[in-house]
Amino acid sequence: MEGRYLLLNERNKHEVLTMLPQDSDVMKLADYFSNFSDSTRIKILSCLSLTDMCVNDLSKILGLNQTTVSHQLKILKDQKLVTYRREGKILVYSLTSSNINEMMMYAINVI
Repeated sequence: MEGRYLLLNERNKHEVLTMLPQDSDVMKLADYFSNFSDSTRIKILSCLSLTDMCVNDLSKILGLNQTTVSHQLKILKDQKLVTYRREGKILVYSLTSSNINEMMMYAINVI
């Protein structure tokens, strides 16, 4: 039995192997989805799906200190999930795409 596939024939095996994502793409996906495994980041993304917000407002509404919120926003910004614009001295954060909220809503509907 060793070395033999139970269900795959050579054609299926070849199709599966050619369609598998590259290791670098797998790592990018894993990093991307890790953002949705942290409850603080999910809360931040949920808030930003409703309206653009600054660190202070996010901190107050979520009951977290500003350092924590800023750290989590940096992670989300590095993953290109959020962006910001400057309004005077205030940085206003927003989602980079409505697809982020749609993906979270889809996940809520399947769990």
